[in-house]
Amino acid sequence: MRGFRFAVALSCMILLGACAQFNQGAAPVLGPSSHLDRIAARGELVVGMSGGQPPLNFISKGGELMGLEVDLAKQMADAMGVNLRLQSMAFADLLPALESGRIDLVLSGMTITPARNMKSMFVGPYFLSGKAILTREQTLADIRNPSEMNRPELKLTALRGSTSQALVESEIPEAKLTLAQDYDEAVQLLIKGEVDAFIADYPICIISVFRYQDEGLISLIAPMTFEPLGIGLPAGDPLYANWVENFLMLLDGSGELEELTNRWFGESSWLQDLP
Repeated sequence: MRGFRFAVALSCMILLGACAQFNQGAAPVLGPSSHLDRIAARGELVVGMSGGQPPLNFISKGGELMGLEVDLAKQMADAMGVNLRLQSMAFADLLPALESGRIDLVLSGMTITPARNMKSMFVGPYFLSGKAILTREQTLADIRNPSEMNRPELKLTALRGSTSQALVESEIPEAKLTLAQDYDEAVQLLIKGEVDAFIADYPICIISVFRYQDEGLISLIAPMTFEPLGIGLPAGDPLYANWVENFLMLLDGSGELEELTNRWFGESSWLQDLP
């Protein structure tokens, strides 16, 4: 029923826009081509994600991309009436790929920050996250303030190009930082004892505790920071951004977004699909 209401609301938006143009009685003034036109002409929406951020996005045992953001991307492509192509790449390569036009948008647990917003547009948030610590040491897991970790004997890891990297470099500069290309690499650094702790968004930390139950991993439950996750879009296309903004508003208002979030964060059945 909620999916039906969402579809009806989206259809009404399209019809109202068409009626407005018809009632003007004059030929429409053609402006610069929107990214939406190019997506429609291509018949395909290309979405970039890391493929290693469960439950937001991950590659299953069968090699299929799954997760909350995958479901969001499918909903978006359906609303546009085009096919969906998911492009998996290193997290640090996502915004450069967006800027170069290789992908149409980024859906990959990306925090909306002023620095990122200087080059790309963001719509959201569709999920609120925050930084946490994945470690084997209870004293580290209990830390609420990142500055308490600021000591040279501490070895940390974080995802390259992430806000976790920025947090360590600004708040914990004395610690030794090893950057990882993806979350799996970072967790393995911790498991092998090459680092003392992994700084990441709290869903990643919590899922890693359950995923590697025999490794003695522990994590801080309450996030240390506020991290609004948004959809990254190319700069300079307000119509495209407006469409995505309205899509997200309708998805939220219909209850579909809450249902999707509860599916991936409130249930555990999908854990069996993790490699």
